[in-house]
Amino acid sequence: MKIVLQRVSEASVIADGELTGEIQRGLLILLGIEETDTEETIEKLCKKIAALRIFNDGNDKMNLSCKDVDGDYLVISQFTLLADTSSGNRPSYTKAARPETAKPLYEKFLLKLAETTGKNIQSGIFGADMKVKLINDGPVTILI
Repeated sequence: MKIVLQRVSEASVIADGELTGEIQRGLLILLGIEETDTEETIEKLCKKIAALRIFNDGNDKMNLSCKDVDGDYLVISQFTLLADTSSGNRPSYTKAARPETAKPLYEKFLLKLAETTGKNIQSGIFGADMKVKLINDGPVTILI
């Protein structure tokens, strides 16, 4: 899996013309799923995301997790994170999981993140055309 994690003061997603997810302070998670990913990968990453200390404490140091600041989570499936641009000008997506593999893993990721964080996870719609709005706080952007 490849993840682009952004600390946001707000974020939302419109899928197929309809608002499907919206958060205030929290994390926007862009999630790319590879053919080799497993439920163990999901468990490891959800624990990492829940514990990642990228929110400022009272001394303006990044010492707090999203859970510590009662932040929210918005997850967007994004196979383009797995683009291979090493040859030519048209990206190859051969490392991205096929939809029949990726969609169940995406849904399991949402459930595991909810279980790990104790939060209702907001999301886009797998495979849909989506428009994502965000205000990156910091900016803080982490690649996992």
